[in-house]
Amino acid sequence: MSVLTTRAAKFSILELNLAQRGRVAVGVLLQDPERDQLYIRLRRDWDQLAPEEAELLASLESDLNQKASEMGAESLLDYLEGTLSNFLTIGDRSGTMVDDFPRALNRLYRQNVQASVREFVTHVPRYSLAVAAGKFLDNEEVAEEGWEEIPPNVKPAKQMFAAQIVGRSMEPLIPDGSLCLFRAAVAGSRNEKLVLVEMLGRGSNDRYTVKRYRSEKVQDAEGTWSHARIRMEPLNPEFEAWDLDAKEAENLRVIAEFVCVLD
Repeated sequence: MSVLTTRAAKFSILELNLAQRGRVAVGVLLQDPERDQLYIRLRRDWDQLAPEEAELLASLESDLNQKASEMGAESLLDYLEGTLSNFLTIGDRSGTMVDDFPRALNRLYRQNVQASVREFVTHVPRYSLAVAAGKFLDNEEVAEEGWEEIPPNVKPAKQMFAAQIVGRSMEPLIPDGSLCLFRAAVAGSRNEKLVLVEMLGRGSNDRYTVKRYRSEKVQDAEGTWSHARIRMEPLNPEFEAWDLDAKEAENLRVIAEFVCVLD
């Protein structure tokens, strides 16, 4: 079983008090007390949420990050709790256990903040794995199941989508049940990349998997390259890698490349 080290943390919800809508959650501040470090994620749709203050609010996240770096998390939170006005408020600190702070920040943000959907600007579509395979491999016209906001450090693209992965073979990087971000149309060589694949001929429950793709190629006398070996590798040492036989290789379809865990 994978062992993850968890630490006690605290988080606060930042809110705007809007005349027409009341209090609206606009971000999450996640405190690592042990290291006196603050992780911050705010929404990005200020022009729709508060048009008159949008320019000022757009610089808020970078300003808070700078102050956290200078003051430390505890001092900054104390300062915000004591000085914020009725327009911008900070909620009480809540306790939580965290094994990965950036990932926990994204999870808390997703649970508490509902930003405006901007298709392929701040959000990407969410599909089931079967629907994603149909759309990106068979060019089917499919409808998204919803839209998921991606982290601000990820540049969106039309080929990106979110999907949930079930299974422990890629832990600890991809926990069982994680909502993950993928990019279809894998650019360049697939070798060494983490890819979402479809294994045709398998049952519906084990047809899709994420693995590290490794391949070895040989060149014949005419200069043509072909696969000598394709190997699918898990990250969790409890699971074994395997080489694809000729039939499995024919039935393997690479859907997309793994980008990051969203939740």
